[in-house]
Formats: sequence, C-alpha cells, structure tokens
Amino acid sequence: MRFSLRLNNDLPLREYVAIAQAAEAAGFDQIWVSNDLFLRSAPVILQAMAQATTRIEVGAGILNPYTIHPAEIAMLAATLDEATGNRFNLGLAAGAGEFLKWVGIDAKLPLTAMRESVTTIRSLLQGERTPVEGHFLHWGNEAYLRFTAPRVTPIYIGAMGPKMLALAGELADGVLPLLFPPEHYFGVLPYLQAGVAQRSAELGELDLAACIWVSLADDPAAARRALAEKIAYYGHALGPLIFDRLGVTQADFRPIEHAMMVERDVGRAVSLVDERMLRIGVVGCIADVIARLEPLVAAGVRHLSFGPPLGPDRLAAVGLLGRVVDHFR
Repeated sequence: MRFSLRLNNDLPLREYVAIAQAAEAAGFDQIWVSNDLFLRSAPVILQAMAQATTRIEVGAGILNPYTIHPAEIAMLAATLDEATGNRFNLGLAAGAGEFLKWVGIDAKLPLTAMRESVTTIRSLLQGERTPVEGHFLHWGNEAYLRFTAPRVTPIYIGAMGPKMLALAGELADGVLPLLFPPEHYFGVLPYLQAGVAQRSAELGELDLAACIWVSLADDPAAARRALAEKIAYYGHALGPLIFDRLGVTQADFRPIEHAMMVERDVGRAVSLVDERMLRIGVVGCIADVIARLEPLVAAGVRHLSFGPPLGPDRLAAVGLLGRVVDHFR
C-alpha cells in the first residue's frame, strides 16, 4: 500500500513545511500540492517541503501545458528532481476550463495536448533531440535540454473524463483520478482499464492513486464547514462523470460559484452547499474514513490519497490520517 496527501496552494508557506514534516513522520509516501491560478506557486512550495524532509516524495498536482509550456515543465521536473534527490513527481492535466477562462485561455484539443506533452516531456528528460510537428506542439532540433536530467521523472495524469482516464491508463506512470465520492472508483476503473490494455510494457505498472476529499475533526460542524468551503470553491469545475455520480448538475453550483467568486461571500456560498454535494468527500472521524475506504482496498486499490481540506485543523488531521495509514498498512 502507498499513501499520499494532497493540499491546495492557498496556505501560508510555513504551514506546508509543518504538514510535510508531520506527513513524513506519520508514514505517508507522497505529498502533492496543486498549482491553481492566482494562488501560491507550487514549485516553490515543493522545494520548501523537500528541504524540510528526507524521505517523502513531493508532487505538483497538477501543472497544465496551456499556462506553462511543456519545455518549461521538463526543465522544472529535471531541476526539482536534482534539488530533491529524485523525490519529485510531475502531475499533469489539461487544466480546469472554468479556471483557465479567467486568463482568456481556451483549452483546445485537451487530449491531443496531453498526449503530445507527456511523450515530449519524457523525450526531453531522456536527453533526446526529437523534432515535433504535432497539432499542439511544434519544435525542431534546437529543442532539447542543455543539461542531463537526473532521471525520467514519473508523470502522473490528473483525469476526470472517460477519454482522459483512458489516456492516463495508456501513457502515464500514475493517475490521479478525483474520486468524488470515494465510490466513484468503480465508475472510473473501466476507463482506466481500457487504457491499460493499450499500455506499453516498458512503462511498468500504473500507480492508481485513489484521490478522495476528507475532513476530520472532533467537532462535526467544523468538519462539515471545512469541506463545504472546498466544495464551494471547486465544485463548479468538476466533470460530468462526478456530477452524475452525485446526482447534481453544474447549474446547481452556479449560485454557489457566484457567491464565492463574484460576491466573495464565503458564508453565503457555504450555506448553499447541500447534502448531495457533501457526499463528494468524507466528513467525520477515523472510523468513517476507514468504512468508506475498505470497499476500495478490498477491490484492489493500493494507493490511498487524502485531499483537502483534511480538516479544520490540518496538522491535527494529518495525525488522525496517520492512524488510517496504520490501519491499512
């Protein structure tokens, strides 16, 4: 079994350092930080966490090839591996169109962009000089790394839709599917398996990280509010498969999105999050988390990934989740 934590890039830098140290002490294998627009820079955060730890892997979850060019992503991956002693994992995805529109980006050809980006970044990290004349990337012989990368950094694809899930199964070292709710694993698995059937043997086994949201605390109301705030911020950007699983529509989230993003009234946004939406994650105590995850582990999941908010007190929640790790290890 493998275990990881996922954090949004909206916290003070010192808090990431403390959480990374606590996660390493609790036995976690990886810690991931998002790189959502207009928040703190994930690569900087990852470097700070790596400097404060010795064993735990750090991951960018996720970068996208629209706001950061794949050539620069390859540079970043090689440099962070060099800086961390090969403890960096590269998370890639096409990016959330709902957020990319903030900066006027129309994320065209997302599957093509991801396929070409993954294969080209790998080529650069392998030291190859490979001209590309694709539908998304275009470059010639001058496009190559001018230094030797420490290794070919593992690439994880963040995926929600059927075609992207299949692409991840085919091309990635790992996949970060958002299992909102945890039972959504059984919905995404067939798409991943279809991709794995096309997978090259050279890639090895796919690391499927079962990515869930949790909010743990002794105070149920505080735990609920912490998760509701995350749902209010990100809910409108989730995919159709997740909406269908929860029995909601994107339109259901529009009043919440308006309250959160336009009115900037967090309290009102949270008050509009209903019980159907709260099923996105797990709210409660250690026993509640274990109960929701045991069917996944019984079905073959070998990597459990716990995402924000973790709890109203994130550092305390890491300690509680360490007991979940002990249960499944």
